[in-house]
Amino acid sequence: MIDIGLSKMALIGAVALIVIGPEKLPRVARTVGTLLGKAQRYVSDVKAEVNRSMELDELKKMKDTVENAARDVQNSIQTSASEFEKDWAEAIDTASTPLQDQAAVVPAYKHPGKNWRLKRGAVPQWYKAKSGVRTKAQSGAARVARFRPRKFH
Repeated sequence: MIDIGLSKMALIGAVALIVIGPEKLPRVARTVGTLLGKAQRYVSDVKAEVNRSMELDELKKMKDTVENAARDVQNSIQTSASEFEKDWAEAIDTASTPLQDQAAVVPAYKHPGKNWRLKRGAVPQWYKAKSGVRTKAQSGAARVARFRPRKFH
């Protein structure tokens, strides 16, 4: 950069005052200031554009590496799947046992025995009974009939 100190600025100001004159000097100083500001903004815009283009190139390189890695993974999965299919076909072809023997080897499906219709709560029944929590749902009419005073005959 240009090294401009306070003494050089004073010298430039004195020469400008003599050459331009005291009436036009403030207007010229403002114009020079705005032109310098525009030049600085232009330089910063160019720097930002160069940085963006460099980042774009880096992103393209990264995209290519990711695509290559994905392609390699896909190829390895396809080769392992084809090997598995080949081994599976060989295993089925070599199986010479009749269906009854195969049924004896593979156990039949057994339901786990859970009653999926019964909803189990987290609070135990003994605690509900002790604290007086209702465990069975009743309609409003049934509740009224249950607690209606009985007539003595």
